[in-house]
Amino acid sequence: MDLVATLVTVPFDHPDAVKLNDLVQAEYVERYGDGDVTPLDPAMFAPPRGLYLLAYDGRGRPVATGGWRAQSATGEGYADGDAELKRMFVVREARGQGLARRILARLEETAREAGRTRMVLETGTMQPEAIALYESSGYLPVPADGKFGLYRHTASSRCYTKPL
Repeated sequence: MDLVATLVTVPFDHPDAVKLNDLVQAEYVERYGDGDVTPLDPAMFAPPRGLYLLAYDGRGRPVATGGWRAQSATGEGYADGDAELKRMFVVREARGQGLARRILARLEETAREAGRTRMVLETGTMQPEAIALYESSGYLPVPADGKFGLYRHTASSRCYTKPL
């Protein structure tokens, strides 16, 4: 795979974003038996209250994605100033080449520039690669009683935070 990857900001409902979201949902089904049912709307990822990125390889094919959306103090455990990481995904053929780390760094940078003070995320125990990425990037695990998001009461859910 030709991985001279270019990161591009796109709307969450861009056709290539939809294509990769379909692939990540299929991977969730493979790993967990079901897709992610977190309600997501394209407006949530519109700057300045969010951002959505696609990575394209040297041949112009979409190979990775990730975004963040602003959160505030709610009954779901978020705090004012949070940016929630969503839909981090790299196609199988492009894994292991640093794309997720590049996307993560860019998302942190843009969230900080938008005035967000903390990046938060939820992942699952069946995604050890994601857990390794986040922990090696300075994300700290949240205790079970401080978890956030739709899956906060699910045993396989893991939440992480990082000050921006």
